[in-house]
Amino acid sequence: MRWLKTYADRCIGCGKCAEVCSTTYFKENNGACSRIQVTDPGAVRTLSVCNQCGTCIAVCPTQAISRDKNGVVQIDKKKCTSCLMCVGFCPTGNMMAYAPKQSEPFKCIACGLCARSCPAQALELKND
Repeated sequence: MRWLKTYADRCIGCGKCAEVCSTTYFKENNGACSRIQVTDPGAVRTLSVCNQCGTCIAVCPTQAISRDKNGVVQIDKKKCTSCLMCVGFCPTGNMMAYAPKQSEPFKCIACGLCARSCPAQALELKND
């Protein structure tokens, strides 16, 4: 299974990962459009990204969510009705929606662009 491993202790908070993600998928540098969320509440920085658990697959009423051959949870936009049940049921809060740009929910698809752009090596694309 392909997934993104995070190392919050290495993160320097530069936001490069969120920038490359949002500009790649939404064509703008906007943290709300990033599939990885970096938060810095005081001294404890967190990196939040889909762990490919698949909880969203079972709750999707249109079967728009499935795993690809690499084990990555994917959303079929043609089948998605934007009910956002997947967003509400995501146990990690990493299935997201950003209505101003698109009606369908989105999540990390383990593309690895953020990991390649991270100057601190706080992200790693894994294939287990």
